[in-house]
Amino acid sequence: MEGENPIEDRGFLAAPLTFFLVVVFQLLSKWLDQLQKKGSSNNNNTKEAELRSEIKQLLREATALSQPATFAQAAKLRRSAATKEKELSLYVEQHNKDINLSYDLYGNVLIASKVVVYLILVFWFWRTPIAMIAKQLVQPFGRLLSWGTGGHLTGHVMVGIIPWLILSTRVSKYVCKFVDF
Repeated sequence: MEGENPIEDRGFLAAPLTFFLVVVFQLLSKWLDQLQKKGSSNNNNTKEAELRSEIKQLLREATALSQPATFAQAAKLRRSAATKEKELSLYVEQHNKDINLSYDLYGNVLIASKVVVYLILVFWFWRTPIAMIAKQLVQPFGRLLSWGTGGHLTGHVMVGIIPWLILSTRVSKYVCKFVDF
């Protein structure tokens, strides 16, 4: 009985659970990318809005002072508006840099955790088949799919962990194209 069904050694749910982990990582990656895109385009910051309104108000006041006698006061208001615009651009630049830095940190943590989980899966399932597929279904690719499993069963191809991770990643990327957050 020992060695009759090599998949039962590590559990018959290994392939679906591995696929589920890969899909979760892909969804998290896509969610983080969409948050970063929304965060850079969606700036509802009160300080930024306040500076923009001050600039508009200063420019309105400067255009209202169009008489030659009030030219100095209008020039002073325009210089003040230019200073506020520089302050606004510096604030927006710093704010965007901080946001991108935090998203980069989250992205790096996600990539590192993905690498660690994939390495754990590879070490755990090395030389152990993760799934069994009929040989007729994968006729030209049987040897490629069984890489890292250590053998074949009559009429079936044993799928190794590395080909399964590659296949799961490609399928989950395709599936994630149709998911919106």
